[in-house]
Amino acid sequence: MKNIRINEYKVLLYRLLLSYIFFTVTRILFVLFNYEFLHIQSGTQLFWLCIYGLRFDTTTILYLNSLFIVFSLLPIRSIVSKKIQKWIFYIYFISNTLGIALNFVDLIYFRFKTSRSTMNILENVEHETNKSRLFLSFIIDYWYVFLLFFITIATWIYLYKKVKLTTIPFDYNRRRIIYSFLIFVLAIFLSIVGIRGDFEKSTRPLNIIDASNYVKDLNQTNVILNTPFCIIRTISDTSFKKLHFVTETTINSEIKPVKQYPSKEFKKMNVVIFIMESFGREYLGAFNKENHIKNYVSYTPFLDSLSNHSMIYTNGYSNGVGSIHAPPSILAGIPSFKDSFTTSPYLNTPIESIVSILNSEGYDTSFFHGAPNGSMGFLGFCNILGYQHYYGMTEYNNDKDYDGWWGIWDEPFFHYMNNIISEKKKPFLATVFSVSSHAPFKIPEKYEQIFKEGNVPLHRCIRYSDYSLKKFFEEASKEAWFNNTLFVLTGDHSNQIYYDEYFKTLNRTAVPIILYMPGNPNFKGVDTDWAQHIDIYPTILDALGYNKPFRSWGRSLLRKDDIKPFAINYLNDQYQFMYGEYVCTFNGEKVTGYYSKNDKNYTKNLIGQNKHEFKKMDTVCKAFVQNYFQKVMDKELTRK
Repeated sequence: MKNIRINEYKVLLYRLLLSYIFFTVTRILFVLFNYEFLHIQSGTQLFWLCIYGLRFDTTTILYLNSLFIVFSLLPIRSIVSKKIQKWIFYIYFISNTLGIALNFVDLIYFRFKTSRSTMNILENVEHETNKSRLFLSFIIDYWYVFLLFFITIATWIYLYKKVKLTTIPFDYNRRRIIYSFLIFVLAIFLSIVGIRGDFEKSTRPLNIIDASNYVKDLNQTNVILNTPFCIIRTISDTSFKKLHFVTETTINSEIKPVKQYPSKEFKKMNVVIFIMESFGREYLGAFNKENHIKNYVSYTPFLDSLSNHSMIYTNGYSNGVGSIHAPPSILAGIPSFKDSFTTSPYLNTPIESIVSILNSEGYDTSFFHGAPNGSMGFLGFCNILGYQHYYGMTEYNNDKDYDGWWGIWDEPFFHYMNNIISEKKKPFLATVFSVSSHAPFKIPEKYEQIFKEGNVPLHRCIRYSDYSLKKFFEEASKEAWFNNTLFVLTGDHSNQIYYDEYFKTLNRTAVPIILYMPGNPNFKGVDTDWAQHIDIYPTILDALGYNKPFRSWGRSLLRKDDIKPFAINYLNDQYQFMYGEYVCTFNGEKVTGYYSKNDKNYTKNLIGQNKHEFKKMDTVCKAFVQNYFQKVMDKELTRK
């Protein structure tokens, strides 16, 4: 047995176990120091919060101990020597002490900002001129925290040394080399999985938002998380920076971040929002009638038909470029620019949204996503917004309809959603994010001969998802709630491009926006003004006749007398601001170009021309970006 290094592996696991133990110790200390902020109701609840926290601890511990693990598993004869073990000891405790120290900082610092520290903690300290004096004051004021820290590290070192590695040299034979290599490879693989936090069917690494999967009270996410995890996951968030271009008066007049629409009656209509995966505007014939694209083919016969009975916005854009950017924009009017809002350090905060407002009006609110629960962080974000129900692959509970990659095929999942909402109390808000129109571009086998290949692989998937929408509306139209419902349909972002028109820079983020109100046959038309995802939330409230003030950076698409139509997103390392007859590009410091809205590929920069419209665009664009960063970073995403 000595030839396969059993003793060494046991000692390695013991040392990693100590990391878990002391991370849990600091979590319990964190609760004791900040109990009044965390709203923990019982010891049982604390126990489960600690259990959930182990997933986040695993990511952190494997990050911190990556070098320690590699050195501990090296298949060399001298690995058990006192000299190398001494170096391994220092590697282990330098990294782990740093991680634990960050947890101890938040024993006190948390109460000043009521969230775990992230990478921006360094920015807060960076601009202080008396760092040494502040640090000395912190030591004096909170001496007991430092005492606890040193006691913790001393205890950890004592327990580490209690279990020693045998120093008996081993035979360097073939069997040992093979076993060592295989276990080394296995350990590296498991470490990568652990660092990603990818223990479930997941499409992205574990992030801060995922702590919200496990709680309804957002304060308790701070128990599940640990501080080094939050710092590691926000190292790359470099674009969040407060800017100062215009006055608050200018912001309030040009952006109007608090909206209020006059109405005599709040109509408690049901609201159903479809966020269709990869449904770029290019694929819908109803949105391309005026583009005069040679040999154009539409892949959405149902949506083209529905558009004839709807309000459609043919100049609409997504505010982000990825799936995770769409729900914050559509549901809460919060765009994502260089770095995603949903992976930023500023996410876990109360957010006013279509969900919170309709909750306050007595609506039943649900989010449907046929992927594995928690995929793309949607479950956590739904909890932050306050959705009362979440329906994912777990609730669907039938893997026969699983596509093998992303989740449940659209047709059966839309049928499932119709059955669920038809049983709900009225009024309700139901949001669904589809999954089928995505790489690897597969559709159910029974439809492979029905929906033929298009010019790009995605086209067949678009046809299938459009058909799935048709089946849903056929079923839903038979329900009593149907005619008292506002339907909103849009794409999360564009995807595979075929026609030259959509290779143009301006159209890279082009998406359809459809509002359908079957109970009002006069609610239809074509609007060619600028429109965007963040406009959907205020538009829904305006359509319902909501007359109370609310926070929103978007505008109601139903009004022409409120805010001048505009759209904004971030592309090619610049903000793209669409306003009036022009588009301006802004690098975060200054405007770099002005272009005619018809110059969609930005071939002629008009920046040298002295136009009144350009000065206005400059002001409005900077006002928007300034207010966005200030409100997000100060966590002021509710109306005060």
